[in-house]
Amino acid sequence: MTRIILSILIAGASFVFAAEKPNIVLIYADDLGYGDLSCYGATKVNTPHIDRLAEQGKRFTDAHVASPVCTPSRVALLTGEYSHREAPSIPIFLKKPLCINPDKETAADVLKRAGYATACIGKWHLGFGATNPVDWNKPLSPGPLDLGFDHYYGVPVVNSHAPFVWVENTSVVGYDPQDPFVYGKKSVTRVFREKMQFDAIGGAEKAHHLYDDEKVGTQLKDQAIAWIKQEATDKKRPFFLYFPTTNIHHPFTPAPRFKGTSKAGMYGDFIHELDWMVGEVVKSLVETGVANNTLVIFTSDNGGMLNMGGQEAIAKGHRLNGDLQGFKFDAWEGGHRVPFIVKWPGKVKPGTVSDQLIMNNDLFATFASITGQKASQGQARDSINILSTFITEDTTPVRTEAVITPKDTSHRLLRSGDWVYISAIGGGGFSSQRVGSHGFGGAAAMRYAGNKNSDYANGKIKPDAPDAQLYNLKSDPRQEKNLVLTHPDKAVEMKARLAKILTMDRTAP
Repeated sequence: MTRIILSILIAGASFVFAAEKPNIVLIYADDLGYGDLSCYGATKVNTPHIDRLAEQGKRFTDAHVASPVCTPSRVALLTGEYSHREAPSIPIFLKKPLCINPDKETAADVLKRAGYATACIGKWHLGFGATNPVDWNKPLSPGPLDLGFDHYYGVPVVNSHAPFVWVENTSVVGYDPQDPFVYGKKSVTRVFREKMQFDAIGGAEKAHHLYDDEKVGTQLKDQAIAWIKQEATDKKRPFFLYFPTTNIHHPFTPAPRFKGTSKAGMYGDFIHELDWMVGEVVKSLVETGVANNTLVIFTSDNGGMLNMGGQEAIAKGHRLNGDLQGFKFDAWEGGHRVPFIVKWPGKVKPGTVSDQLIMNNDLFATFASITGQKASQGQARDSINILSTFITEDTTPVRTEAVITPKDTSHRLLRSGDWVYISAIGGGGFSSQRVGSHGFGGAAAMRYAGNKNSDYANGKIKPDAPDAQLYNLKSDPRQEKNLVLTHPDKAVEMKARLAKILTMDRTAP
C-alpha cells in the first residue's frame, strides 16, 4: 500500500513539475572518473564547486553509462537506448557522418516538444553530415540541429583529434571558402602530447588559428553562460542546456592559471579547471534569477583513462576511479561507473546520497516525465524513469538490470542486482603492456594501478583462467574474485539473460 501511495504521489508530482517546466542544465564531463572528485573521495584534487552541488543536492554512488566509450555513451544519453542497439562501439572521428539517425527521437526532441529552448554547447563527437568522408567545406548537416537542438557551438570531434576548429550550428567558425579544408594536409594547429591526427586535415588556416587549446574550457564556459543569460532574460520559455565539456579528455591543456594547482599533475589541474567551469555556470543561474527553478545534473561520459596523464596522476597517488577495477573502455566497474550529482531546489533533498542503480540512458524517460510526456512508440527503448530517485528517499530499486558494452563487444556485461556477468576474460578495453603508452591497459595496467584479480598473477592472465567473469559487487566491490567457477548456475542464468536482452526489442515503460 505504501508503494502504491508513493507511486501516486510521484505521478502527481510529475504533472506539477510539468506545469512549472523547470530549466534543465546537464553537464557531461569527459573521461572524469569515479574517484576524480573530492566529494567522491579524491585527496590530490580539490573540487569545491562540484562538491557544493552535492551538498545542495543528491550524490549517486551506483550510476553507470551504457558504454565506457565516448561516442556510444553520448548516443545512449541522447537516444535512451543501450549501446548495443544502433551505436558504434568505438569513437568516431573526422571522416565519419552523423551516427544517430535524424529520425530517431532524442531527449532534446522531447524537451523541445514541451516548449523548451534547447542548446548543445561543447564537445559533439557524434559526426556531421551524411557522407563518408565528411566534407568540411560544406554545411555540416545533418547534425545537432537535426536532433532537437536549436543551437550548437563547440568542438566538433574531440580535443585530441582533428579538425581543431570551432563549429557554430552548421558552419565552421572563421571558415574562408578561398582557403578550404584539405584532407591529408598538415594543420597549423599546435601539437601537444597525446594530441592526434593533427596532420589528418589542414587548410582553413583562419579557422584553425581561432582554436587555442588552453582557452577551450574558458570559451565553452563563456558560450554556455551567454546562452543561459539570453534565455533567462527573454523568459519566453524554459531552457535545456546540454553542456558536454572537453575537460578532462587528453591532451591536458588547462588555462595557465590552473597549472600546478593540484597534486595530481596536469590531469588534476584539468579537473580544477572543470570545477571552476561548473561553478561559473551554476553562478550564472543564480545571477539571472533562475537557479530555484533549474535542475542541474552533473555526470561523466565514462570512467577515467589510464593515458599518459592518468599514469602520471596515479604515480602521484591519485586514484582516477577510486578503488574500482579498470579504466575507460573496460567492462570492469572503473570503465562505466561514474559520478552523478543532481541539484534541484525544493525538489531534491540537500546533502543526500543514493545507492540506486541508474544509467545515463535513463535521463530521456526522466526528462519526459518531468515535462508530463512519454517517448514515442518504439523510441528510447531502454530508458527508465528515475525521477523518484531524485525526489524521494525510497530505496525500492527502479532499475534491476543493465547492459553495458565496452570497447570490445565480446566483453558485454549484464548487471543484475548485486551481480555482474562479463562474457569474456579481461577488461575488454586497451591492452598495451608498456608503461607510458597511450593505450596502456589490461594486466599490466592493473598491476601498475595496484589492483588485484583472481584471474591474474605477476601482471599476466593465468593460463587456467575461465573464459567469463562473475562478481558480486556487494561482497566484492573491487571485483577481485571471479566467481564464475564457484557459482556456475548463476553464471549460466546471467549468460542466457544477456543473450536474450541482446536480441529483444524492448519498449520503454
